[in-house]
Amino acid sequence: MFDPETGRFDVSREQLREVAPGIEVDVLPSNEVRDLRRREADIAIRHGRPNQPDLIAKLLGETEGGLYAATRYLDRYGRPATPEDVSDSEFIGFDRPGQLIAYLNEMGVTLTKDNFKLLTESGAVAWEWVQQGLGIGVMADIIADRTEGVERILPELPPAMIPIWLVTHWELRTSRRIRIVLDVLAETLKLPR
Repeated sequence: MFDPETGRFDVSREQLREVAPGIEVDVLPSNEVRDLRRREADIAIRHGRPNQPDLIAKLLGETEGGLYAATRYLDRYGRPATPEDVSDSEFIGFDRPGQLIAYLNEMGVTLTKDNFKLLTESGAVAWEWVQQGLGIGVMADIIADRTEGVERILPELPPAMIPIWLVTHWELRTSRRIRIVLDVLAETLKLPR
């Protein structure tokens, strides 16, 4: 369950071990979209709804996000007052920043691939780079608000709505082991309304 005091999700290993002591869980912490249809993974937690007909997904909720930078980055390069002020800034992105570029361009923040000097498949690595002052990044407010040394930039922009989807292959929904893990994840990753 999400704890608003700490900003953390309590994904209880003990809870899973109690209901299914023989299940082994291998976590692949990556923003890379795994191909569930080829069984590269059994369950995925994604920020986008899958469009493949053989996958089933449950929306766990949405959280708001925004643009953030380290205070030391902003001290060095200045605090942007308008979307145009960041058009030459360095951004930290994920493997394929095209979707983020399109979204930010719609918000009036004109960016190209050239703005993304650092790319990673890991959200944790991207956030660490933001904290180190290496560029501007997008983060969920529930995480950024609890991180010292970072500031929200351009707060007047509409918040980015970040959905959290729990996804599996439709054939696996009848697997008792997969169903148990899905149920535990759905309960522990549920966002407050």
